[in-house]
Amino acid sequence: MKRKARRLIVILVAFSLVGSGLGWAQDSDVVRLLNTGFDFLEQGNYNQAQKLYEELLKKDPTQPLALNNLGAIMVKQGKYDQALDYLRRALPRAKGFKVAIDRVCNVDSVCAACRISEKQFGSEDLDGVVRSNILMVEMAKSSKRGVQ
Repeated sequence: MKRKARRLIVILVAFSLVGSGLGWAQDSDVVRLLNTGFDFLEQGNYNQAQKLYEELLKKDPTQPLALNNLGAIMVKQGKYDQALDYLRRALPRAKGFKVAIDRVCNVDSVCAACRISEKQFGSEDLDGVVRSNILMVEMAKSSKRGVQ
């Protein structure tokens, strides 16, 4: 019986996460800001991208795409612990956050930052990107530790 109760709770939490993710993904102002931040990142304007994502996080501290992309910026700055912090904060909201990934830039071959499609709601789960980023940052962090 406890397993059924737990399963029901997990399903309810997943629906609430999907619902909150849908709201963000469909908010055209938020999508525009997320993508402007990505464009800054892709152009090498990391400080401007970081400021934009931090502004978005003031409105919603758990916005998973902003957290993921901030993780990528921290990787570029060599701040692996901070990158992991952002990515781990993104993970609970990334599952069920459906996006149509328009472009991905690879930061130092360690962390992927994403730009989402402004034209359509997506079917890709951000969870896989965030999990992959966490794994890659952990590996990069341990290899840097071994080199020193």
